[in-house]
Amino acid sequence: MNRRDFLKSALVTGAALSLPVGMDPVLAVLQAAERPDLAVARGMPPAKITRAAIDSLGGMKRFVSRGDIVVVKPNIGWDRTPEYAANTNPEVVATAVRLCFEAGAKQVKVFDHPVNDPRRTYTQSGISAAASAAGASVSFTDSRKFKEMRINGNSLKSWPLYSEVFEADKVINIPVAKTHGTARLTLGMKNWMGVMGGWRGRIHQRIDESLVDLATFIRPTLTILDAVRILTDNGPQGGNLADVRQLNLVIAGTDAVAVDAFGATLFGMKPADLGFVRIGHQRRLGSMDLAAMKIKRITL
Repeated sequence: MNRRDFLKSALVTGAALSLPVGMDPVLAVLQAAERPDLAVARGMPPAKITRAAIDSLGGMKRFVSRGDIVVVKPNIGWDRTPEYAANTNPEVVATAVRLCFEAGAKQVKVFDHPVNDPRRTYTQSGISAAASAAGASVSFTDSRKFKEMRINGNSLKSWPLYSEVFEADKVINIPVAKTHGTARLTLGMKNWMGVMGGWRGRIHQRIDESLVDLATFIRPTLTILDAVRILTDNGPQGGNLADVRQLNLVIAGTDAVAVDAFGATLFGMKPADLGFVRIGHQRRLGSMDLAAMKIKRITL
């Protein structure tokens, strides 16, 4: 195929229609085609592997534009220090915040709706201090900002959700990988329970369908799975260091189902073993077919 034919093909697919002025459409399409579906970075420290994973996807400027207001949603649910792997690693969160500002973000907001006392979870997790030092606006959720929203899902028809998530220009989901008594694992889709108001325990009756309904409604710009330490038993709260395994991994991708599918493999599971991954794949929210994906692996 010559250059003219290639460019015509690219334009037909719409790949070159939103490029910045002066950018070569052919080069842009080639770069997009070379990007991996998932980036898996291994090594230390957490800040370096987080940056490496995001850079492998095209860098944070691919996801965040100048002037954006960005919500970064980690797991800050439990009164645990980082070594217990109950909450997202604070260095992973802080690095994502810094990258957003480097990409030109106007403001980065970090919050969660914890299960334990937020005054303790924000402090004990290390996330409040780390994210604040990186420039983020860290706040507790305000009960007045939970608004009833029409989800129109298969299980969830409506639910009070935190309005700041939907007012932001971009949303980045940063869960930690750990076990869960009902869902089997807490990964990206499960992390959205942290923007729910009301009695969240009610969705446990149909948790897999409900998590997919939530993920379909929210659709984050980027998912960054923290597997620096994973909680292999007694999740989601943990409390015993014997249940923690250090993997020194960060997984990033735009397909929330794919990220969770890869997360399942960290626990010796197949993606289809998780109901919410299987249902998300069936509903075409994303793909759990890891064998068909381009996975970029980086070791530092």
